[in-house]
Amino acid sequence: MQKLLPLVGLCAMFGWMSIHGFVHLTTISAEKSKTTTQTVVTSKTISSKAQDVKVGLQIGNIAPDFTVETLKGEKISLKDYRGKQVMLNFWATWCPPCQAEIPEMQQFYHDNDVEVLAVNLTATESSVNAVKDFTDEYGLLFPILLDKDDQLSTTYHIQPIPTTFMIDTKGIIQHKFFGALNQEQMEQALRSME
Repeated sequence: MQKLLPLVGLCAMFGWMSIHGFVHLTTISAEKSKTTTQTVVTSKTISSKAQDVKVGLQIGNIAPDFTVETLKGEKISLKDYRGKQVMLNFWATWCPPCQAEIPEMQQFYHDNDVEVLAVNLTATESSVNAVKDFTDEYGLLFPILLDKDDQLSTTYHIQPIPTTFMIDTKGIIQHKFFGALNQEQMEQALRSME
C-alpha cells in the first residue's frame, strides 16, 4: 500500500489537470519526442519473431506473463490471450482520469475485435465490493483483474494511472500510454498493430 501512495497524488494531479484542461506532458517515441496532451510511448509494428524477443516492459518486448483472479473469481493468464490483440489497462475506481476512460474502454471493447484486460489496483481500493459496484454502474463486460497484493502493478512498474499497454497477437508490447485515452486513440493504436 505504501508503494502506491504516490499514485494517489499523481492520479489526483492528473484528474485535476484533465478537468481544468492543463494536461501537457511529453510524448516519448522510438524516433523522436514531441509535445501532446498525454505521455505516449509507441513504435512502429515490431516484426521480430516472438522467440527472439526478451520479456520486459519496453516497446518490442514480450509483456510479462501473469496469472491473476478476476472479479468473477476466475483465474486468467496473459499467455491465454496469445493470438489476440490485447489492451492491458491499469486503473482504480477513485482515479478521475480512470473514471473518464472507462466508458471509452467499454465502447472500444464493444466495437472492436480486441481483448480488454482491466487490472484494478485493488490494494488501493476500500473493498472489492467497491470495485464490483463501480463495474456494475458502468456495465463493464470485459474482465476486471484484481491486483490485491500489488504484485502485478509492481511487475509492470505502474505509475501513474491509468497506464495502458497495447499488446499484439505475439504477446509483444507495441504501445504504452500514460494517462487516459479516448476511443479514437485506442482504435488508432489497435489499427497500427494489424
